Amino acid sequence: QVQLVESGGGLVQTGDSLRVSCAASGVSCAASGCTFSDYGMGWFRQAPGKEREFVAAISWTGRSTKSGDSVKGRFTISRNNAKNTVYLQMNSLKPEDTAIYYCAAAPKNRGVPVTPAAYDYWGQGTQVTVSS
Repeated sequence: QVQLVESGGGLVQTGDSLRVSCAASGVSCAASGCTFSDYGMGWFRQAPGKEREFVAAISWTGRSTKSGDSVKGRFTISRNNAKNTVYLQMNSLKPEDTAIYYCAAAPKNRGVPVTPAAYDYWGQGTQVTVSS
């Protein structure tokens, strides 16, 4: 079982930067892995009335990443396996980035997935609001 807790959300203005974090705990041996580094990690977001949207994902090694088209060039995902933490650095924020941001974990044999269905564990989310 993996518990994920996001932090770092808040209210910012257009053009600002913000970094959200996701700390993993309770990682235990199971069919899919025994440590944080056995999981690929992803960030998704959901705005009111909209479907959950892929933001970014990173492989278990950190060497492979993917980003959604709407955030490419502005957001960067990274991870620190020693700290069991994944980060999302968000630059040049826009009002349309306003959403609840969720982190998620997928077993490493699934690569760097971009669909929510590929992820087994989810955090509770952190609100990011960008004012115009």
